[in-house]
Amino acid sequence: MTVKDAVIRALDIGPDSSRAERTIDITTVGRRSGTPRRIEIWFHHVGDRWYLTGMPVRRSWYANLRANPRFMVHLKHGVAADLPATAEPVDEATRRRVITAVLDLRNRPDIAAGVGRRQTFDEWFEHAPLVEIVFDDEQLRAPSSARSE
Repeated sequence: MTVKDAVIRALDIGPDSSRAERTIDITTVGRRSGTPRRIEIWFHHVGDRWYLTGMPVRRSWYANLRANPRFMVHLKHGVAADLPATAEPVDEATRRRVITAVLDLRNRPDIAAGVGRRQTFDEWFEHAPLVEIVFDDEQLRAPSSARSE
């Protein structure tokens, strides 16, 4: 298996993927300091696109991406890879679809136990940070079916 194949496989997560499989690091540039900031976060694969979101509270990573949308995705499960990307805003219909998918995952009993309380759609839709990850590598942006051809 090539490194590219391993990267594609690591990005191909779904509802049954483990916590480890959906955990990545991202490095953003501090909006005030200009200093690189690396954090651990879950990413989500909905349709043929990838997203970052989080609890519906203020998030420094989100403020950093709004100020400077260029960032680095660091894969950790199955392959170590640093993937340059851009954070793109999402429209309301996409926001609704992605938040629904994320909450379906977060409210599963095996995951909800670690969250504390059931997450509500209205709270997330109104306040949760959400961006689409657009990888620089065009091969990673292609739908799954096109990549395997």
